Amino acid sequence: MVSPELLAACRDGDHRAFEEVVRTTYRQVYTQAFRLVGDRQEAEDVTQDAYLRVFRGLSGFRGDAQFETWLYRIVTNAALSHLRRRGRFGELLAEPDAELPEPAAGVSLDQEAVDRDAVAQALEALPEGSRAMVVMKDVYGLSCLEIAEQVGISEGAVKVRLHRARKRLKEALFGTEPVDDV
Repeated sequence: MVSPELLAACRDGDHRAFEEVVRTTYRQVYTQAFRLVGDRQEAEDVTQDAYLRVFRGLSGFRGDAQFETWLYRIVTNAALSHLRRRGRFGELLAEPDAELPEPAAGVSLDQEAVDRDAVAQALEALPEGSRAMVVMKDVYGLSCLEIAEQVGISEGAVKVRLHRARKRLKEALFGTEPVDDV
């Protein structure tokens, strides 16, 4: 956690204080960037961009929210900007034609113990847009409205795409079979 004193020193132009902020938060920032973009090199670029945005915007940070919350929003925005620049929201912005199979009755992420590596692999296997939806909502706690505003689609579209992404995750994690619509 970054102390208010350290933030005050950063606002006063103390570069060593900012380096300490980076040292303190780097692992979490990089991890979030990696979860959103799914590539180590690109996550490094997003991390660097996010810290540049933090450095430039620190004077405007009012402290209404915790610094870390503000920082994670900046990282999310930097990752989304990066994905847009790379033209990689195609799957997110396009409606998929095929419906995904329903998970088996009674199976949910809450009911089953899933190991961390399996979840990481299942997330990585999702299309980038779907992965971004799940990470923004389930890992970082953004509301569907906040995601919609950041991505530039309707809140309803976010809900639909989040539902489909979660179904894909369940299928990947539990190997569920399609349910016949008879």
